[in-house]
Amino acid sequence: MAALRYAGLDDTDSEDELPPGWEERTTKDGWVYYANHTEEKTQWEHPKTGKRKRVAGDLPYGWEQETDENGQVFFVDHINKRTTYLDPRLAFTVDDNPTKPTTRQRYDGSTTAMEILQGRDFTGKVVVVTGANSGIGFETAKSFALHGAHVILACRNMARASEAVSRILEEWHKAKVEAMTLDLALLRSVQHFAEAFKAKNVPLHVLVCNAATFALPWSLTKDGLETTFQVNHLGHFYLVQLLQDVLCRSAPARVIVVSSESHRFTDINDSLGKLDFSRLSPTKNDYWAMLAYNRSKLCNILFSNELHRRLSPRGVTSNAVHPGNMMYSNIHRSWWVYTLLFTLARPFTKSMVSDCLVEGGHF
Repeated sequence: MAALRYAGLDDTDSEDELPPGWEERTTKDGWVYYANHTEEKTQWEHPKTGKRKRVAGDLPYGWEQETDENGQVFFVDHINKRTTYLDPRLAFTVDDNPTKPTTRQRYDGSTTAMEILQGRDFTGKVVVVTGANSGIGFETAKSFALHGAHVILACRNMARASEAVSRILEEWHKAKVEAMTLDLALLRSVQHFAEAFKAKNVPLHVLVCNAATFALPWSLTKDGLETTFQVNHLGHFYLVQLLQDVLCRSAPARVIVVSSESHRFTDINDSLGKLDFSRLSPTKNDYWAMLAYNRSKLCNILFSNELHRRLSPRGVTSNAVHPGNMMYSNIHRSWWVYTLLFTLARPFTKSMVSDCLVEGGHF
């Protein structure tokens, strides 16, 4: 009790009453957090009970949730024409006491992105997701947007990207989401995207390098490189280099590079153990679609590891991820044989939603 008195935590009349200098707030998805104005910090646990809480039910009739210019949630009572930063549902909070799992991990193959982000507020964070008009890129972008982030869908096909934006806005009309043109098969397009993004004068907290192609017939890009290599690796490599200064200024920031377990089934070195550049962008006679994909995914991992080594001291982390056995997506659309194999395997693989590339890290 002496320690409580010293800390000023025994001055209140009930267990749930907040000590002086503390304020109760809520996130967009209903989780309660506590702001200590004296020490200028926030925390999820009640400062006296140590419990986590969430609000129960929808807002009362006539109420609407808004976000101010500083990213803080406030509430509008349209009936009585007043605003407040106090959630009217706080009188009906419930304790969050999840039961501890027995055999299941915290996150596993059935975990969805929305479950991973539960209770997190990304208001004020800027996220770029490449290839976000469909598949796991779309699910990733949507999950970030529904948790308050300003999300940019970086896509080659702007018509499909605009449709994806509309789908997200249908779920939450106040989501901050937009589409920008990015064609990884054209390095000039990558440069234009970076210039256009920098012109917005916004930070960049998360960059998800998700776009990829698979099982393409051999072709060269306008830059003279094999298409799979440039789209899956080199285009993203160039994009990160162009946005590196923005990432560092926005620290803590994060780069997510989507690789694949198939990176194990290839090599990019010659018989002497030296890097063989001809394997990265092979000629037509030396090209095999599956091998080209595997090599591009190996490049993803090598790049992510080196990026983390160089930028982590500056507050930018980099992670390469394998999305799991998520076989059924449109990445296989280039050849009917792969489409057939992916369709047959679909019942035994993860869903698109549970494969979303969201990490639950703090920023």
